[in-house]
Amino acid sequence: MAKKNVNHNPENNQAVGEAVSGLEQFLKKNGNLLSTIVLVILIAVCAILALNRWVLKPAQQEARAAAAGADRYFEAAAYEQALNGDGNVLGLADIISQYGKKAGAGVYFQAGVCQLQLKNYAEAIEYLKKYNGKDKILKARALSCMGDAYVGLGDNAAALAAYKSAIKTSDTALTAAYLLKAGIAAEDLGLKDEALGFYNDIKVKYPNSIESLDIDKYISRINAE
Repeated sequence: MAKKNVNHNPENNQAVGEAVSGLEQFLKKNGNLLSTIVLVILIAVCAILALNRWVLKPAQQEARAAAAGADRYFEAAAYEQALNGDGNVLGLADIISQYGKKAGAGVYFQAGVCQLQLKNYAEAIEYLKKYNGKDKILKARALSCMGDAYVGLGDNAAALAAYKSAIKTSDTALTAAYLLKAGIAAEDLGLKDEALGFYNDIKVKYPNSIESLDIDKYISRINAE
């Protein structure tokens, strides 16, 4: 059996030895510093875990419990009580003021919808802009509601931009509603071709939607001009 030829390079061995020696010297020289750094990191990790367990989570639970009454009013479409409370139950405005994001992203969406329904359009936009939930359906709805608020303020250009964002965000049948709103806003701005594009998208892509039932009326109106 042939012996395996192992090439022992003295220069390589010397380099390895120097590297090991250098590491040993570094550890001896900086051992206390490294220990301090490790200790600081451990203390920071423990502090973060303790903060999350004993401060943040209880605050979140308290905020969600406080929002329960406002949730019930919101689901019942009692927007004034949902937003401002009833004297016994905190409203969304107070919950946001006291707890902020600890109450969850949904409170900003709900507060924005309440303000929109109460025709407080600037306030609605302020709340809706702060909604940063990950749910695509709610995000698209928030953008659409923002567009409605801009319409209420007479800013159709901003409304159209919000509706376009809602369309891009949405991937459900609700997109047809956003397309219709975008088309109407575009028409009001004199953007007939763009409006026609939105209406045709409803007709072609969402033929079973409620919006498609009367969409030929909108298309014919533009084509007749």
